[in-house]
Amino acid sequence: MEAGYELVVEVPSAEDYRRLRVVSGLSPKSAEAAAAGLPRTLFAVVIKTGGQVVGMGRVVGDGGLFFQVVDIAVEPQHQGRGLGKAIVGRLVEHLRATAPVSAYVSLIADGDAHRLYEQFGFKPTAPASIGMAFVVR
Repeated sequence: MEAGYELVVEVPSAEDYRRLRVVSGLSPKSAEAAAAGLPRTLFAVVIKTGGQVVGMGRVVGDGGLFFQVVDIAVEPQHQGRGLGKAIVGRLVEHLRATAPVSAYVSLIADGDAHRLYEQFGFKPTAPASIGMAFVVR
C-alpha cells in the first residue's frame, strides 16, 4: 500500500459504505439495508487518506462455521496502489487468527478480482459447486 494511506479496523459509516459500493461499480444498497446490516459486521477495515474513507472490506457470517468476505471496494481514483490487496490481506489475517478450524470462508469474485483473491488462498469452487444468489426487490 502506498504512503499516505491508513488502514483502520472499523466498520464504514452507512454513507461511506453506500457511496463506495456505487463508485467502485458494485450494486447500490438501500439506506435501510445498510442500517440493518452494517452493525452485524463481524470484522471490517477501511482505508483512509486525508481523513476520507476511500476503500473498505468486511467479513460477515455466523462467527464459527461460515464466513463471507464482502464489500471489497476502492474508489477508482485510488485503485492500482495496493489498497485492495491491503484490505483483503487484513481480512484474511483476521480470519486465520480467529476463525475456528474447519470454518468455511467464501466470497464472490467479480470480473478479474479472482486474481487478487487467489493470492490469499481462495480457489474457484466450480465445477464442484456454483455460487447462486437472488436479490430481494
